[in-house]
Amino acid sequence: MRINFKLTQQQDCQSFKGLAVLKTALLSLCVLFAFSFTTQAAAKIEQWTTTKGARVFYVQTQGLPLVDIQISFDAGSARDGAQKGIAALTSDLLKSSAGSWSTDEIARRFESVGARFDSETNAETGSLEVRSLTEPALLKKTLETLQVVLTKPQFNPADFQREKNQTLATIKQREESPAELADLAFDTAVFGNHPYASPTAGYLKTVSDLKAQDLKQFYQRYYVAANAMIVIVGDLDKQQAQQTAEQLLQGLPVGEKPAALPDVKMPEKASVQKINFPSSQTHVLVGLPGMSRTDPDFFPLYVGNHILGGSGLVSKLFDEVREKRGLAYSAYSYFAPMVKQGAFTIGLQTKNEQTEQALKVLNDTVNDFINNGITEAELSAAKKNITGGFVMRFDTNNKLADYVTRIGFYNLPLDYLDTFPQKVEAVTAEQVKEAFKRRVVPALFQTVTLGGSAAKK
Repeated sequence: MRINFKLTQQQDCQSFKGLAVLKTALLSLCVLFAFSFTTQAAAKIEQWTTTKGARVFYVQTQGLPLVDIQISFDAGSARDGAQKGIAALTSDLLKSSAGSWSTDEIARRFESVGARFDSETNAETGSLEVRSLTEPALLKKTLETLQVVLTKPQFNPADFQREKNQTLATIKQREESPAELADLAFDTAVFGNHPYASPTAGYLKTVSDLKAQDLKQFYQRYYVAANAMIVIVGDLDKQQAQQTAEQLLQGLPVGEKPAALPDVKMPEKASVQKINFPSSQTHVLVGLPGMSRTDPDFFPLYVGNHILGGSGLVSKLFDEVREKRGLAYSAYSYFAPMVKQGAFTIGLQTKNEQTEQALKVLNDTVNDFINNGITEAELSAAKKNITGGFVMRFDTNNKLADYVTRIGFYNLPLDYLDTFPQKVEAVTAEQVKEAFKRRVVPALFQTVTLGGSAAKK
């Protein structure tokens, strides 16, 4: 599975300094760009559909001869069905042998032109991502390689067994991580039998039972043009972007989109799970299903949570739990919006003997927030903090491509980045109070504590 990399513009330049063919030109651009780069208020996103029915989202940027391409499919772990872990393992195997090339040969082809390639899986998507120089000869080889990787994976036994063993090792390590075990128990409590409850990597039993043919069938079902979305951000004109999108899907069957996921059900009552684990600290997680990406309450909940627990050192939770009482190193809350309702999570980590006190302070703080709302001063400070740093969230091609992917996958308006600050500014204190009263119901909170027994020495 992919480890995310986030690069500054200077790091963008440095990552390609070793490529001899463009070394001098890129070093000059690095120096120039480090001093001349200015972030635009927003990006002009263009959208069209390929001849095979895949949606394309395109942003032309200038200043560096680079392009970031992301090809995403509705093929995340929510599509695992009974074979938990199959989506992630399929995505991992797409970095292996394809066409007539071995895994090492594919890696060398990308490296020879300074390209960076990876695959990623989360609950909702499986994706292939590449960053390439746009010099024609170099880009040509990058796209040829990516097209073969996408359309002609081998799923050979040796590659499959290697990736499967790595996944099983990761799952076994999870059993030793209190944070991961707490997250797993919390997701199960919040989502019940919904597909969002399953860990992306799967379980030991389900992954052990997987065969290479299972992955091939999953790939054939979900990695089809009708289920694809391509994001292109970089120094290509629109005609080049159109040609790139068509080229990448050559050889990929049209197929069809999968059925919509079921709705997330709100729990009928509160629950508390106390899980013993040999550690001196207890992980505390509290929450319930929150909101979707297109939720009408999105902005009031987003701005309100910034004040409650999303703004780090100046949030109400941090102040009450850490600053006033010293019960935890940090306390936080966040919404994880998805196609359906993602979780609203409140969390902290505290000493075993302080768990009940910390949990009471957490619940009291949330209840006070819901019942009494926020002040105008708190609202004004939150708005300034959110909008003031907003453009820095997409100040590189890579980060902008991530945002455009979200816009496309969740069917958000193409002017989302333009209008985001205005929608934040339009939120009122009363809207925040009303939204939290409707949507965050403490009487339905799912609570998980994991810890409670001292670690063996």
